[in-house]
Amino acid sequence: MPIMTDRQSVAANTTVVNALTGKLHEFLTRPSVVRVYGTGSAVGLNFSFLLGGRSLMQDQEVSAQNRLPIVPDDVICQGIGNAGDRLVLSYRNTTGGAITAFSRVDVEPVA
Repeated sequence: MPIMTDRQSVAANTTVVNALTGKLHEFLTRPSVVRVYGTGSAVGLNFSFLLGGRSLMQDQEVSAQNRLPIVPDDVICQGIGNAGDRLVLSYRNTTGGAITAFSRVDVEPVA
């Protein structure tokens, strides 16, 4: 099962458009269940997730655990995608200071 992780600082009042850009499994190679886990270093960090152009989560705040996500505790959404679908994970900082975003995306092929 492919796993993609990311940790990056999100500057005050900015958005990271796609944290998965350039990662090996940004595009699904076969039908898969996709699970997204996420946390932030402080309150005020929101995640959005698109799977093949479909919004599974839009601008939802994540917990401020200040650590990499723990499976299954920090799951924030999941869905099923088809071969060729693009995964887009965005972060938005709603505060006046930088926040670190922590994410993990699991891709589990079903066929």
